[in-house]
Amino acid sequence: MSGRFAIAGATGTIGSLLAERLVAAGNSVLLLARNEDKLRSLADRLGQPFAVCDFQSSQTVEDHLRGFIESSGTLNGIVNCIGSVILKPAHSTSDDEFRRTVETNLFSSFALVRSAGKLMREQGGSLILFASAAAEVGIQNHEAIAAAKAGVIGLARSAAATYAASNIRVNVISPGLVRTEMTRRIWENAASANASAAMHALGRLGEPSAIVSLAEWMLNPANDWMTGQVIGMDGGLGHVLARR
Repeated sequence: MSGRFAIAGATGTIGSLLAERLVAAGNSVLLLARNEDKLRSLADRLGQPFAVCDFQSSQTVEDHLRGFIESSGTLNGIVNCIGSVILKPAHSTSDDEFRRTVETNLFSSFALVRSAGKLMREQGGSLILFASAAAEVGIQNHEAIAAAKAGVIGLARSAAATYAASNIRVNVISPGLVRTEMTRRIWENAASANASAAMHALGRLGEPSAIVSLAEWMLNPANDWMTGQVIGMDGGLGHVLARR
C-alpha cells in the first residue's frame, strides 16, 4: 500500500502509532492535532507535513486537507483518532462538559465527513471514524461519551449511504478500553484496571497496536468492498457477556 493519508489527533497514542506505520510503509501522511509542540516533534521525526487544528471550524479542516491535496495531488484516506474520556453519571455532568465531549468526538467527525464529501468525491477513498463500545452497550457513568459516540455511528452510516456512489467508504472502529495515554489514569490504577478488564469477555484490556492494525487494514485499497460498518475491536465488550 502506498498512498496519501490524513490523521486527525495524530499526536495521541493510536494516531502517532498509525502515522509511524503508514510512513514506514512508504505513505505520505498529513498530521493534524491541536498541540503544536507535540505535533511539530512528531512531524520532524517522521518527516511529514503537519497543521495545527482544533477542529472547531469545518472550514479550517477543509482548508488544511485541500492544501495537502494541492501539494501532493491526492488524498486516499482520512482517520479521525480524536477522542476524550469522561466517566460521570448524567446528573454530575455539566453542560460545558457535555458540550466539550460532543464537540471533541462528534463535531470533529462531522468536519472530516464534510471535507471528505467535498474533496474526495472524484477518486473516492477511505474515511475511518472512532466510536466506542459504550455507544453500543449500556455502561454506567458513560452517558456523555456514549451519546457522542453513538452520534458518530449514526453519522458514519448516513455518510456511507450518501457518498457510496463516489466510492467514499465510511467505516467505524469501536474499541473497548485500550491502554493509551488518554486512558492512563484508568489502567494505571490496579483496581480500576482489573475491574475494567473483567468487563471484557477476553478478560484483558486492548493494546494500541491491535487498533492500528485494523485501521491499516481498513485503509488498504485491497479491502475496499466495505462501507457503513462498525467494527468492534473491543475484547467482546460491545456484544459478548463477560466471563463469570
